[in-house]
Amino acid sequence: MLWVKIFHIFFVIAWFSGIFYLPRIFVNLSIVFFERGVTCENRVMEYERLLLMAKKLYRFSFPLMFLSVGLGIWLWLGYNIGLSSGINWMNLKIFFVLLIIIYQFYCGIILRNFENYKCNKGHVWYRVFNEIPVFLLLSIIILVILKPI
Repeated sequence: MLWVKIFHIFFVIAWFSGIFYLPRIFVNLSIVFFERGVTCENRVMEYERLLLMAKKLYRFSFPLMFLSVGLGIWLWLGYNIGLSSGINWMNLKIFFVLLIIIYQFYCGIILRNFENYKCNKGHVWYRVFNEIPVFLLLSIIILVILKPI
């Protein structure tokens, strides 16, 4: 089970590299989308380059999500943690993981909107959106280490 735990942690770190950076690309896409001082040709080229980066990063991080969750389920069932009745730290952790999965899928929706040249939010919104997984990950780490419930 230690090898499963090692690979779970590894794939979570790899998954979060995408989750942390993809919304940062959205910030830059939003800036380019609404920017007025750049010539149209240059703006389109920069937008397309950022869009390509975002698509590649999303395709990279998506399978890592499945590996992370799959190994997490293996550990959850293998150690039999949180399967009893009542709320405990593992149930709360699973809730936060589900929120991160929803966040990942929502990033895919945002990416499709950028692909279709639909951007209705400014760069400040994406900067705030970028911080959500930081707090979810911190919450998960606190739950796993301290097991407060």
